[in-house]
Amino acid sequence: MKTLSLIINGKKRTLKCHPLSRLLDVLREELLLTGTKEGCGEGECGACSVMLDGKLVNSCLVPVLQAQGKKILTVEGLAKKSLSSLQKCFMNCGGAQCGICTPGMLMAAHALTQKKKKLSKQEIREGLGGNLCRCTGYGPIIDSIQSLGGKS
Repeated sequence: MKTLSLIINGKKRTLKCHPLSRLLDVLREELLLTGTKEGCGEGECGACSVMLDGKLVNSCLVPVLQAQGKKILTVEGLAKKSLSSLQKCFMNCGGAQCGICTPGMLMAAHALTQKKKKLSKQEIREGLGGNLCRCTGYGPIIDSIQSLGGKS
Protein backbone atom coordinates (compact mmCIF):
# COMPACT_ATOMS: atom_id res chain seq x y z
CA MET A 1 0.00 0.00 0.00
CA LYS A 2 1.17 3.47 -0.80
CA THR A 3 -0.23 6.91 0.02
CA LEU A 4 -1.04 8.79 -3.17
CA SER A 5 -2.36 12.28 -3.83
CA LEU A 6 -4.59 12.88 -6.82
CA ILE A 7 -6.49 15.96 -7.95
CA ILE A 8 -9.89 14.65 -8.91
CA ASN A 9 -12.50 16.98 -10.37
CA GLY A 10 -10.63 19.93 -8.90
CA LYS A 11 -10.25 18.52 -5.38
CA LYS A 12 -7.08 17.09 -3.87
CA ARG A 13 -7.65 13.56 -2.62
CA THR A 14 -5.18 11.50 -0.60
CA LEU A 15 -5.67 7.76 -0.28
CA LYS A 16 -3.85 4.54 0.48
CA CYS A 17 -3.93 1.97 -2.26
CA HIS A 18 -1.77 -0.44 -4.16
CA PRO A 19 0.24 1.65 -6.67
CA LEU A 20 -0.47 -0.78 -9.52
CA SER A 21 -4.23 -0.76 -9.01
CA ARG A 22 -6.05 0.42 -12.09
CA LEU A 23 -7.12 4.06 -11.96
CA LEU A 24 -10.60 2.81 -12.93
CA ASP A 25 -10.84 0.63 -9.82
CA VAL A 26 -9.56 3.36 -7.51
CA LEU A 27 -12.08 5.85 -8.92
CA ARG A 28 -14.99 3.44 -8.61
CA GLU A 29 -14.17 1.44 -5.49
CA GLU A 30 -12.06 3.72 -3.30
CA LEU A 31 -13.47 7.13 -4.26
CA LEU A 32 -17.02 5.97 -5.12
CA LEU A 33 -16.98 7.84 -8.45
CA THR A 34 -19.04 5.20 -10.22
CA GLY A 35 -19.87 7.28 -13.29
CA THR A 36 -16.77 5.91 -15.01
CA LYS A 37 -17.73 2.47 -16.34
CA GLU A 38 -15.80 -0.67 -17.16
CA GLY A 39 -16.77 -2.09 -20.51
CA CYS A 40 -13.98 -4.34 -21.68
CA GLY A 41 -11.09 -3.86 -19.22
CA GLU A 42 -8.67 -3.93 -22.17
CA GLY A 43 -8.68 -0.33 -23.43
CA GLU A 44 -10.76 -1.20 -26.49
CA CYS A 45 -14.20 0.30 -25.75
CA GLY A 46 -13.60 3.73 -24.17
CA ALA A 47 -16.30 3.34 -21.49
CA CYS A 48 -13.73 4.13 -18.79
CA SER A 49 -12.38 7.29 -20.45
CA VAL A 50 -11.25 10.12 -18.17
CA MET A 51 -9.08 13.18 -18.68
CA LEU A 52 -5.61 12.88 -17.13
CA ASP A 53 -3.78 16.21 -17.15
CA GLY A 54 -5.92 17.29 -20.10
CA LYS A 55 -5.45 14.12 -22.14
CA LEU A 56 -8.15 11.52 -22.77
CA VAL A 57 -7.08 8.12 -21.40
CA ASN A 58 -8.62 4.72 -20.76
CA SER A 59 -8.54 4.47 -16.98
CA CYS A 60 -8.55 0.66 -17.15
CA LEU A 61 -5.02 0.83 -18.58
CA VAL A 62 -3.54 3.40 -16.18
CA PRO A 63 -1.88 2.26 -12.94
CA VAL A 64 -2.98 4.73 -10.27
CA LEU A 65 0.67 5.50 -9.50
CA GLN A 66 0.90 7.20 -12.92
CA ALA A 67 -1.85 9.59 -11.80
CA GLN A 68 0.07 10.69 -8.68
CA GLY A 69 -0.18 14.49 -8.39
CA LYS A 70 -2.03 14.80 -11.70
CA LYS A 71 -5.39 16.35 -12.51
CA ILE A 72 -8.11 13.82 -13.25
CA LEU A 73 -11.48 14.82 -14.67
CA THR A 74 -14.25 12.22 -14.53
CA VAL A 75 -17.76 12.42 -15.91
CA GLU A 76 -18.92 13.61 -12.47
CA GLY A 77 -16.61 16.61 -12.84
CA LEU A 78 -18.32 17.80 -16.03
CA ALA A 79 -21.34 18.97 -14.04
CA LYS A 80 -20.71 21.79 -11.61
CA LYS A 81 -23.99 22.78 -9.93
CA SER A 82 -26.08 21.30 -12.73
CA LEU A 83 -25.52 19.35 -15.92
CA SER A 84 -22.99 20.81 -18.34
CA SER A 85 -24.14 22.05 -21.74
CA LEU A 86 -22.64 18.93 -23.29
CA GLN A 87 -24.54 16.65 -20.92
CA LYS A 88 -27.77 18.53 -21.70
CA CYS A 89 -27.15 18.10 -25.42
CA PHE A 90 -26.74 14.33 -24.93
CA MET A 91 -29.98 14.26 -22.96
CA ASN A 92 -31.94 16.39 -25.43
CA CYS A 93 -30.71 14.62 -28.57
CA GLY A 94 -30.94 11.03 -27.32
CA GLY A 95 -27.17 10.53 -27.17
CA ALA A 96 -27.47 8.57 -23.92
CA GLN A 97 -29.07 5.15 -24.12
CA CYS A 98 -28.17 2.25 -21.79
CA GLY A 99 -25.52 4.28 -19.95
CA ILE A 100 -22.50 2.01 -20.24
CA CYS A 101 -20.72 3.98 -22.98
CA THR A 102 -22.23 7.38 -22.14
CA PRO A 103 -19.61 8.53 -19.57
CA GLY A 104 -16.77 7.64 -21.94
CA MET A 105 -18.56 9.27 -24.88
CA LEU A 106 -19.10 12.41 -22.82
CA MET A 107 -15.43 12.52 -21.85
CA ALA A 108 -14.31 11.99 -25.47
CA ALA A 109 -16.77 14.68 -26.60
CA HIS A 110 -15.48 16.99 -23.87
CA ALA A 111 -11.90 16.45 -25.08
CA LEU A 112 -13.01 17.20 -28.65
CA THR A 113 -14.97 20.33 -27.79
CA GLN A 114 -12.14 21.79 -25.71
CA LYS A 115 -10.20 22.26 -28.93
CA LYS A 116 -13.03 23.34 -31.20
CA LYS A 117 -16.74 23.95 -30.54
CA LYS A 118 -18.15 23.61 -34.06
CA LEU A 119 -17.23 20.19 -35.38
CA SER A 120 -18.14 18.39 -38.59
CA LYS A 121 -19.66 14.91 -38.41
CA GLN A 122 -16.39 13.53 -39.76
CA GLU A 123 -14.34 15.28 -37.06
CA ILE A 124 -16.69 13.87 -34.41
CA ARG A 125 -16.51 10.35 -35.87
CA GLU A 126 -12.72 10.50 -35.83
CA GLY A 127 -12.66 11.94 -32.31
CA LEU A 128 -14.90 9.16 -31.00
CA GLY A 129 -12.89 6.46 -32.77
CA GLY A 130 -11.86 4.73 -29.54
CA ASN A 131 -15.36 4.65 -28.03
CA LEU A 132 -17.85 1.87 -28.75
CA CYS A 133 -21.63 2.05 -28.47
CA ARG A 134 -23.99 -0.83 -29.08
CA CYS A 135 -27.29 1.06 -28.59
CA THR A 136 -27.48 4.31 -30.56
CA GLY A 137 -25.79 3.55 -33.86
CA TYR A 138 -23.76 6.72 -33.17
CA GLY A 139 -26.21 9.05 -34.97
CA PRO A 140 -27.74 10.54 -31.80
CA ILE A 141 -24.29 10.83 -30.19
CA ILE A 142 -22.90 12.73 -33.18
CA ASP A 143 -26.05 14.91 -33.27
CA SER A 144 -25.63 15.61 -29.54
CA ILE A 145 -22.07 16.81 -29.99
CA GLN A 146 -22.90 18.84 -33.09
CA SER A 147 -25.83 20.51 -31.32
CA LEU A 148 -23.42 21.90 -28.73
CA GLY A 149 -22.19 24.31 -31.39
CA GLY A 150 -21.07 27.52 -29.71
CA LYS A 151 -22.52 26.69 -26.25
CA SER A 152 -20.12 26.36 -23.33
